Amino acid sequence: MTNTQSDAERRTLEGSCLCGAVRYRITGPILTFQYCHCSRCRKFTGSGHAANLFVRPEDLEWLRGEDSLGSYQLQAEPGFSTAFCKSCGCSMPNMATSGNFWVVPAGALDDDPGMKPAHNIFWGSRAPWFLDTSSLPLHEEWPSD
Repeated sequence: MTNTQSDAERRTLEGSCLCGAVRYRITGPILTFQYCHCSRCRKFTGSGHAANLFVRPEDLEWLRGEDSLGSYQLQAEPGFSTAFCKSCGCSMPNMATSGNFWVVPAGALDDDPGMKPAHNIFWGSRAPWFLDTSSLPLHEEWPSD
């Protein structure tokens, strides 16, 4: 993994689910930040890609609601699993099946992680409708048309 934060960039980050039942804190460095375009991540997020941070096991702690987490292990791909709030369905940090790191959905963070994604992975299996969003019109709220 690459794109590790320097000591100067390290700070405490917190995240939560949509309904607030689950809350967590990251206290160590982010090992990497990446977009994953694989079909499994697209299915789980319901989007064109997953935006995931990776942190060491000892650098994430549950502040509340760990008993409100559900998980899913894909039988066809033992290396892929997910975690979510059982109340609102929000994606939550999930321990990699290797046990070497937490996969943290960037969208569930309450604050800016202080870094940008380092790369795209599984680019060859991206959705055929995926489009670089920088080429699309920008609206602060719902478009008027």
